[in-house]
Amino acid sequence: MSRGFIKEDDQEEIPLVPPRAHLPEGVTNYVTQVGMDELLDERERLTEERDNVSSTSEKERRIAQNHINAKLQLLNSRIAEAKIVDLSEQPQNEVMFGALVTLRIKVSNTIQTFQIVGVDEANVSKGKISFLSPLAQILINKKVGDKAILKLAKENRVFEIMDIAYS
Repeated sequence: MSRGFIKEDDQEEIPLVPPRAHLPEGVTNYVTQVGMDELLDERERLTEERDNVSSTSEKERRIAQNHINAKLQLLNSRIAEAKIVDLSEQPQNEVMFGALVTLRIKVSNTIQTFQIVGVDEANVSKGKISFLSPLAQILINKKVGDKAILKLAKENRVFEIMDIAYS
């Protein structure tokens, strides 16, 4: 149909939704049970938000609902692809997905603890790093006492594994 016969006011805005955390094509979406619970809670919140949208006009309400529906579509896809890793089945003396790893950073002699989690649950401020992150990648399969070297642009940062726990 020619655009000459379409009123501009009838056009719906296409919602622009930022993508979720990057998960490369073909990579399994591993999550902890806590991570899956967070995804399900997020879906519940978004569904409630969509069902309770109120606006001054019908068009604004539809636009808001379309935006939430677009977010839900991305989230539902992520949930459908998720594979929960049972942390009790991980080798307790080795760093694997879900491990809570206590590290000594050699250059500063400081101690930090990180949990290796799924891409959607990663949050460095909470001490959770994605299993795809460079730090997690160098820690996988290490044991207490092992050293891991992260190659940075201007230096190599050495980490010593002090403790491994799964909770």
